[in-house]
Amino acid sequence: MSLIEQIDRTRIPRHVAIIMDGNGRWAKQRGMMRSFGHENGVPTVHNITEVANDLGIEFLTLYTFSTENWSRPQLEVDALMHLVVSSIEKETPELIEKNVKLSAIGDMQRMPEFARTRLQKCMSDTAHCTGLEVCLALSYSSHWEIVEAVKRIATEVKAGTLDVDAITEDVVQSHLATSHMPNPDLLIRTAGDIRVSNYLLWQIAYSELYFTPVLWPDFSQDDFLEAIIEYQRRERRYGKTSEQVTNDKE
Repeated sequence: MSLIEQIDRTRIPRHVAIIMDGNGRWAKQRGMMRSFGHENGVPTVHNITEVANDLGIEFLTLYTFSTENWSRPQLEVDALMHLVVSSIEKETPELIEKNVKLSAIGDMQRMPEFARTRLQKCMSDTAHCTGLEVCLALSYSSHWEIVEAVKRIATEVKAGTLDVDAITEDVVQSHLATSHMPNPDLLIRTAGDIRVSNYLLWQIAYSELYFTPVLWPDFSQDDFLEAIIEYQRRERRYGKTSEQVTNDKE
Protein backbone atom coordinates (compact mmCIF):
# COMPACT_ATOMS: atom_id res chain seq x y z
CA MET A 1 0.00 0.00 0.00
CA SER A 2 1.38 3.41 -0.95
CA LEU A 3 1.80 6.15 1.65
CA ILE A 4 -1.03 8.24 0.19
CA GLU A 5 -3.33 5.21 0.49
CA GLN A 6 -2.50 4.95 4.20
CA ILE A 7 -3.82 8.44 4.90
CA ASP A 8 -7.16 8.60 6.72
CA ARG A 9 -8.94 11.36 4.82
CA THR A 10 -11.33 11.88 7.75
CA ARG A 11 -8.47 12.84 10.10
CA ILE A 12 -6.47 15.34 8.06
CA PRO A 13 -4.90 18.05 10.27
CA ARG A 14 -6.41 21.45 9.58
CA HIS A 15 -3.16 23.31 10.26
CA VAL A 16 0.41 22.08 9.82
CA ALA A 17 3.35 24.25 10.86
CA ILE A 18 6.90 23.50 9.70
CA ILE A 19 10.34 24.59 10.86
CA MET A 20 12.31 24.29 7.61
CA ASP A 21 15.77 23.53 8.97
CA GLY A 22 18.96 22.18 7.43
CA ASN A 23 19.57 24.27 4.31
CA GLY A 24 22.97 25.43 5.53
CA ARG A 25 24.11 21.94 6.56
CA TRP A 26 22.90 20.55 3.23
CA ALA A 27 25.06 23.06 1.38
CA LYS A 28 28.07 22.51 3.67
CA GLN A 29 27.95 18.77 3.02
CA ARG A 30 28.41 19.61 -0.65
CA GLY A 31 31.17 22.14 -0.11
CA MET A 32 28.93 25.03 -1.13
CA MET A 33 27.86 28.34 0.42
CA ARG A 34 24.77 28.43 2.64
CA SER A 35 22.85 30.33 -0.04
CA PHE A 36 23.11 27.23 -2.23
CA GLY A 37 21.20 25.32 0.42
CA HIS A 38 18.49 27.97 0.64
CA GLU A 39 18.08 27.89 -3.15
CA ASN A 40 17.67 24.13 -3.09
CA GLY A 41 15.13 24.38 -0.30
CA VAL A 42 12.73 26.31 -2.55
CA PRO A 43 11.57 23.28 -4.60
CA THR A 44 10.77 21.54 -1.31
CA VAL A 45 8.40 24.38 -0.40
CA HIS A 46 6.69 23.92 -3.78
CA ASN A 47 6.40 20.14 -3.32
CA ILE A 48 5.07 20.28 0.24
CA THR A 49 2.58 23.00 -0.66
CA GLU A 50 1.37 20.81 -3.51
CA VAL A 51 0.80 17.70 -1.37
CA ALA A 52 -0.73 19.71 1.50
CA ASN A 53 -3.19 21.23 -0.95
CA ASP A 54 -4.01 17.82 -2.42
CA LEU A 55 -4.70 16.42 1.08
CA GLY A 56 -7.12 19.23 1.91
CA ILE A 57 -5.02 20.80 4.66
CA GLU A 58 -6.40 24.28 5.33
CA PHE A 59 -3.32 26.09 6.68
CA LEU A 60 0.41 25.52 6.15
CA THR A 61 2.65 27.85 8.16
CA LEU A 62 6.33 27.88 7.23
CA TYR A 63 9.08 29.30 9.47
CA THR A 64 10.89 31.18 6.73
CA PHE A 65 12.98 33.81 8.54
CA SER A 66 13.14 34.44 12.28
CA THR A 67 13.90 37.71 14.06
CA GLU A 68 17.09 36.02 15.27
CA ASN A 69 18.13 35.45 11.66
CA TRP A 70 18.75 39.19 11.27
CA SER A 71 21.99 38.58 13.20
CA ARG A 72 23.35 36.31 10.45
CA PRO A 73 26.04 37.59 8.04
CA GLN A 74 24.61 40.43 5.93
CA LEU A 75 25.50 38.63 2.69
CA GLU A 76 23.35 35.65 3.68
CA VAL A 77 20.48 37.88 4.86
CA ASP A 78 20.48 39.83 1.59
CA ALA A 79 20.54 36.64 -0.44
CA LEU A 80 17.67 35.21 1.58
CA MET A 81 15.50 38.29 1.12
CA HIS A 82 16.01 38.28 -2.65
CA LEU A 83 15.44 34.52 -2.83
CA VAL A 84 12.20 34.68 -0.82
CA VAL A 85 10.54 37.37 -2.91
CA SER A 86 11.75 36.12 -6.28
CA SER A 87 10.60 32.57 -5.46
CA ILE A 88 7.19 33.78 -4.30
CA GLU A 89 6.72 35.89 -7.41
CA LYS A 90 7.58 32.92 -9.59
CA GLU A 91 5.10 30.69 -7.72
CA THR A 92 2.22 33.18 -7.54
CA PRO A 93 0.57 32.31 -10.90
CA GLU A 94 0.44 28.63 -9.96
CA LEU A 95 -0.83 29.47 -6.47
CA ILE A 96 -3.71 31.35 -8.07
CA GLU A 97 -4.34 28.49 -10.50
CA LYS A 98 -4.57 26.03 -7.59
CA ASN A 99 -6.65 28.40 -5.42
CA VAL A 100 -3.88 28.76 -2.80
CA LYS A 101 -3.78 31.92 -0.71
CA LEU A 102 -0.51 33.47 0.46
CA SER A 103 -0.20 35.28 3.78
CA ALA A 104 2.58 36.28 6.16
CA ILE A 105 3.13 36.91 9.86
CA GLY A 106 6.01 38.73 11.49
CA ASP A 107 7.62 42.12 11.94
CA MET A 108 7.41 43.19 8.30
CA GLN A 109 8.70 46.67 9.07
CA ARG A 110 12.18 45.20 9.58
CA MET A 111 12.22 43.78 6.06
CA PRO A 112 13.80 45.75 3.21
CA GLU A 113 11.22 47.88 1.41
CA PHE A 114 11.71 46.06 -1.90
CA ALA A 115 10.96 42.72 -0.26
CA ARG A 116 7.99 43.98 1.73
CA THR A 117 6.41 45.70 -1.29
CA ARG A 118 6.80 42.73 -3.61
CA LEU A 119 5.57 40.28 -0.99
CA GLN A 120 2.49 42.40 -0.31
CA LYS A 121 1.65 42.39 -4.02
CA CYS A 122 1.81 38.59 -4.14
CA MET A 123 -0.45 38.38 -1.11
CA SER A 124 -2.86 40.81 -2.71
CA ASP A 125 -2.87 38.82 -5.96
CA THR A 126 -3.87 35.64 -4.10
CA ALA A 127 -6.23 37.26 -1.57
CA HIS A 128 -9.31 35.97 -3.42
CA CYS A 129 -8.20 32.32 -3.21
CA THR A 130 -10.25 30.09 -0.90
CA GLY A 131 -8.21 26.88 -0.70
CA LEU A 132 -5.05 26.13 1.26
CA GLU A 133 -3.51 29.16 2.96
CA VAL A 134 0.29 29.18 2.94
CA CYS A 135 1.49 31.50 5.69
CA LEU A 136 5.13 32.58 5.70
CA ALA A 137 6.57 33.40 9.13
CA LEU A 138 8.97 36.18 8.10
CA SER A 139 10.95 38.29 10.53
CA TYR A 140 8.98 36.32 13.10
CA SER A 141 9.52 35.08 16.63
CA SER A 142 6.98 34.01 19.19
CA HIS A 143 8.44 36.36 21.80
CA TRP A 144 7.97 39.28 19.40
CA GLU A 145 4.40 38.18 18.65
CA ILE A 146 3.41 37.84 22.31
CA VAL A 147 4.96 41.20 23.24
CA GLU A 148 3.02 42.85 20.41
CA ALA A 149 -0.19 41.18 21.59
CA VAL A 150 0.41 42.42 25.14
CA LYS A 151 0.98 45.95 23.85
CA ARG A 152 -2.31 45.91 21.92
CA ILE A 153 -4.22 44.55 24.91
CA ALA A 154 -2.62 47.15 27.21
CA THR A 155 -3.57 49.92 24.77
CA GLU A 156 -7.21 48.78 24.82
CA VAL A 157 -7.21 48.61 28.63
CA LYS A 158 -5.71 52.11 28.83
CA ALA A 159 -8.33 53.42 26.39
CA GLY A 160 -11.08 51.90 28.49
CA THR A 161 -12.32 49.61 25.71
CA LEU A 162 -11.20 46.44 27.50
CA ASP A 163 -11.56 45.58 31.17
CA VAL A 164 -8.64 43.81 32.84
CA ASP A 165 -10.98 41.17 34.27
CA ALA A 166 -12.27 40.47 30.75
CA ILE A 167 -8.85 39.33 29.53
CA THR A 168 -9.11 35.60 28.83
CA GLU A 169 -7.16 33.08 26.77
CA ASP A 170 -9.52 33.81 23.90
CA VAL A 171 -8.77 37.52 24.15
CA VAL A 172 -5.03 36.86 24.03
CA GLN A 173 -5.51 34.47 21.11
CA SER A 174 -7.47 37.12 19.22
CA HIS A 175 -4.54 39.53 19.47
CA LEU A 176 -1.96 37.11 18.06
CA ALA A 177 -0.73 37.30 14.46
CA THR A 178 -2.38 33.94 13.79
CA SER A 179 -5.79 34.95 15.16
CA HIS A 180 -7.55 34.02 11.91
CA MET A 181 -6.19 30.45 11.98
CA PRO A 182 -6.82 27.43 14.17
CA ASN A 183 -3.80 26.45 16.25
CA PRO A 184 -1.48 23.96 14.52
CA ASP A 185 -2.48 20.33 14.88
CA LEU A 186 1.00 19.23 13.83
CA LEU A 187 4.43 20.85 14.04
CA ILE A 188 7.17 19.34 11.87
CA ARG A 189 10.86 20.16 12.24
CA THR A 190 13.43 18.88 9.79
CA ALA A 191 17.20 18.37 10.15
CA GLY A 192 17.31 16.60 13.51
CA ASP A 193 17.25 19.35 16.12
CA ILE A 194 14.64 18.65 18.81
CA ARG A 195 13.49 22.11 19.82
CA VAL A 196 10.85 24.63 18.72
CA SER A 197 13.12 27.69 18.37
CA ASN A 198 10.76 30.47 19.46
CA TYR A 199 8.10 29.41 16.95
CA LEU A 200 4.37 29.68 17.65
CA LEU A 201 4.92 29.04 21.36
CA TRP A 202 1.38 29.97 22.41
CA GLN A 203 -0.21 28.17 19.47
CA ILE A 204 1.56 24.80 19.77
CA ALA A 205 0.58 24.15 23.39
CA TYR A 206 -1.33 21.03 22.29
CA SER A 207 0.19 20.43 18.86
CA GLU A 208 1.66 17.06 17.98
CA LEU A 209 5.43 17.42 17.47
CA TYR A 210 7.26 15.51 14.75
CA PHE A 211 11.05 15.65 14.35
CA THR A 212 12.94 14.15 11.44
CA PRO A 213 16.69 14.06 10.65
CA VAL A 214 16.00 14.74 6.97
CA LEU A 215 17.48 18.08 5.85
CA TRP A 216 14.94 20.48 4.34
CA PRO A 217 16.18 20.31 0.71
CA ASP A 218 15.82 16.50 0.89
CA PHE A 219 12.40 16.54 2.62
CA SER A 220 10.09 14.87 0.10
CA GLN A 221 6.35 14.53 -0.31
CA ASP A 222 6.71 10.98 1.04
CA ASP A 223 8.48 12.36 4.13
CA PHE A 224 5.56 14.73 4.63
CA LEU A 225 3.05 11.91 4.21
CA GLU A 226 4.94 9.86 6.82
CA ALA A 227 4.58 12.77 9.24
CA ILE A 228 0.83 12.89 8.59
CA ILE A 229 0.54 9.11 9.09
CA GLU A 230 2.44 9.36 12.39
CA TYR A 231 0.14 12.22 13.44
CA GLN A 232 -2.88 10.04 12.71
CA ARG A 233 -1.47 7.23 14.87
CA ARG A 234 -1.48 9.44 17.94
CA GLU A 235 -4.33 9.98 20.37
CA ARG A 236 -4.94 13.66 21.06
CA ARG A 237 -6.24 13.86 24.63
CA TYR A 238 -5.98 17.56 25.57
CA GLY A 239 -5.50 16.59 29.22
CA LYS A 240 -8.29 13.99 29.22
CA THR A 241 -7.93 10.24 29.73
CA SER A 242 -8.08 7.79 26.84
CA GLU A 243 -11.45 6.61 28.09
CA GLN A 244 -12.85 10.13 28.04
CA VAL A 245 -11.59 10.69 24.50
CA THR A 246 -13.21 7.43 23.39
CA ASN A 247 -16.51 8.38 25.03
CA ASP A 248 -16.42 11.81 23.38
CA LYS A 249 -16.18 10.14 19.99
CA GLU A 250 -19.17 7.87 20.63
